[in-house]
Amino acid sequence: MVKVKTQFVCSSCGANFAKWQGQCPSCGEWNTLTDDAATVAKYAPEAIAEDSKKFALGKAELSGKVLDYTNISDISPSDKKARLLTEFKDLNTVLGGGILQGSVNLLAGQPGIGKSTILMQICAEVAKKEKVLYVSGEESAGQVKMRAVRLGASGKNLSFASSTSANDIAKTIESGEFKLVIIDSIQTVAMNEISSAPGTPSQISQCGNLIIRAAKKSDTAVIIVGHVTKDGDLAGPKILEHLVDVVLNFEGDRYGGFKMIRAIKNRFGPTNEAAIFEMEEEGLKEVENPSAALLAERQNTDGSIILATVDGNRPLLVEIQALATKTSFGYPKRATSGFDLNRLNLLIAVLEQRTKLNLSDVDIFLNVVGGIKIKDSAADLAVCIAIASALTGRKLFEDYVVFGEVGLGGEIRSAFRPAQRIAEAKKLGFKHAIAPRTTKDPAGSKGFVLGVKDLRDTLIKYVNEK
Repeated sequence: MVKVKTQFVCSSCGANFAKWQGQCPSCGEWNTLTDDAATVAKYAPEAIAEDSKKFALGKAELSGKVLDYTNISDISPSDKKARLLTEFKDLNTVLGGGILQGSVNLLAGQPGIGKSTILMQICAEVAKKEKVLYVSGEESAGQVKMRAVRLGASGKNLSFASSTSANDIAKTIESGEFKLVIIDSIQTVAMNEISSAPGTPSQISQCGNLIIRAAKKSDTAVIIVGHVTKDGDLAGPKILEHLVDVVLNFEGDRYGGFKMIRAIKNRFGPTNEAAIFEMEEEGLKEVENPSAALLAERQNTDGSIILATVDGNRPLLVEIQALATKTSFGYPKRATSGFDLNRLNLLIAVLEQRTKLNLSDVDIFLNVVGGIKIKDSAADLAVCIAIASALTGRKLFEDYVVFGEVGLGGEIRSAFRPAQRIAEAKKLGFKHAIAPRTTKDPAGSKGFVLGVKDLRDTLIKYVNEK
């Protein structure tokens, strides 16, 4: 006799519980437990007695077999396999040189940011030489055809299938007929053996396992699309990210500005590279010189500072804008776009304590131009100077760039890859860089770096200039 009971599974960590709780005891996340039907066999008393006798303590029977093993020197390395190249040079670099055969890649991003667009462009390029299958569980054949026509994707090597069955998709991958398979998306497919709805943690993890085994067996490259939560994290159990070979994060503003793809996990390449795109009518296009594009419409006003940052191995010049207005309420407002709000609050506290600027009755708004998200700690100094400039109404010289980390004591700490930041600034015609005093001048440009050691002295010396 089979008895069906309900279990509750945490969508964050995948832990199982017998009853619903507001907070997951395993990972501490709130409102992540969802119901998942699980089938439990109810054994007859005779079977239970037999099992107890068979698996008595210390006398369990071994049902496995000796593994087939190979000397590690006789194994051919995976990176020697031919890679499938996309039309985007920077994306190939992010992937470690292209899409490796037999690899499973997970692409996640906000809805409408361009995941399906870039995947169709990848299909169009790879299908020029190899057979490609695009499997969609979200869109009809007519919808995909419209996108393919707009992006110029056609040819006898490019095929389409509409399916939500993980069993059928895995069987097709296992056939080895295609070199690349796109699955859009993992949240829409389901296994026949599991009774829960598509998108539940058990379905996502089991379907992912099934697809990965088929890809490894047939040496087929697979790209899986993943949904994200409202917080921007990958939806579903964390185990999915552990199972796949590459996790790509698609960031940016879906309504405009630049979009960025970075690898947050890569078994076959670096995780410190990024590819920058902009959306055009013909699809996504790589930005050849993002620094020049980001500064093309800049006006040198108070509160506007040019930050020399590094995203992975790529140096970028980004405009930081700050606006300070008198608050209309008792509690001042702080808002950011492209910068961490908690970091902004910390820097405001340092400014108030170490420089004696009064910011307690001032609303502060911070914006990183171009939809870029800054996670570089060396952006601290540029943010502080932008806030001070906006508050005093004084502006920095337009041929200055800024970078440096700010400590809690107001000290300016060194930044990594300073030479790359300075080289990018020189290339675009900037004359000076306000940077930590440990930063060295580039060869042949003595006096380019204006070394600073303290936040208060920096603001007195440079923000006071008109």
